Amino acid sequence: MAADAPSPPRSPWWTPSIHADRRPFLMVRNRITRAVRGWFEDQDFVEVEAAALQVSPGNEAHLHAFQTTMLSLAGDPDQTLYLHTSPEFACKKLLAAGEDKIFDFARVWRNRERGPLHHPEFVMLEWYRAGAPYQTLMDDCAALLSLAAETAGTRRFSFKGMDCDPFTAPERLSVAEAFERHAGVNLLASLDASGKTDRDALAASATAVGIRVADDDSWADVFSRVIVEKVEPNLGQGRATILCEYPVAEAALARPKPGDPRVAERFELYACGVELANAFGELTDPAEQRRRFVAEMDEKARIYGERYPLDEDFLAALEIMPEASGSALGFDRLVMLAAGASRVDQVMWVPVAG
Repeated sequence: MAADAPSPPRSPWWTPSIHADRRPFLMVRNRITRAVRGWFEDQDFVEVEAAALQVSPGNEAHLHAFQTTMLSLAGDPDQTLYLHTSPEFACKKLLAAGEDKIFDFARVWRNRERGPLHHPEFVMLEWYRAGAPYQTLMDDCAALLSLAAETAGTRRFSFKGMDCDPFTAPERLSVAEAFERHAGVNLLASLDASGKTDRDALAASATAVGIRVADDDSWADVFSRVIVEKVEPNLGQGRATILCEYPVAEAALARPKPGDPRVAERFELYACGVELANAFGELTDPAEQRRRFVAEMDEKARIYGERYPLDEDFLAALEIMPEASGSALGFDRLVMLAAGASRVDQVMWVPVAG
């Protein structure tokens, strides 16, 4: 049997006919950008611009950064810097400096990420409210969903066979409830009163419902597999879902929930099975933040054989940062759903080559 013929090379995005097909999506993007900027400004937010080059790109185990070297005036290597994976550290320094309501249409970079919902460079819409509870950000997310849909002129979001009404208030579902409902797994049985994890307890529960667990999987590995295989595919169907109260072990930058230290003030927003936003009641304890970052980097070193430095300037700023809540929303994904596109690169003016 003859071998299959190689697929013809894909024409570049700047081919006039391809650009003509993409242009309606890009016009929707521009309209949503203006509408969202106006929404924040109407609420007296200040727009800020975080520097992309940072001493630390972020300290999450599974995020991968682009690294570069800053040279001295003589041309000698002077300092290792990274393109940030989020403007979070910079925005929190601005809160410490005295700003109280800020937002940033930030360009961010993440290595090892490319697909229908991922791109090496994308726009992260981040906003922070000093002194506000994190439930306020749930209302913000619902408002931004309906604003994007109204601006795009659509009544429904659709993606890969799932539909979502962006004008209906999102359901609020705790992670423990989602594990029970969609996977039949008792998540809280694998956490002690302080939030410490029991790997074997979670592995046994996951195995019992048919989820593959390897001998060297950590508690975090099993947690992630349950989320990806059983929970996420059921979120944001019919209406958006706010998945909240993550275990503290899965919320490195969030403060514990008052009255239940097993879980944290963290939520994620889903529509049509697509994760759109990640929000926290922000942790402001620098010693605890350092401990969590070190644990994340230990995990990164275990899995990937590398680690990123800590931003000591950020940890110092936490000493005077006010209580606050913040959210990061994948702006390209929101536009993709509102415009009816099937890939995030269809709503980017200039996708990264490759």
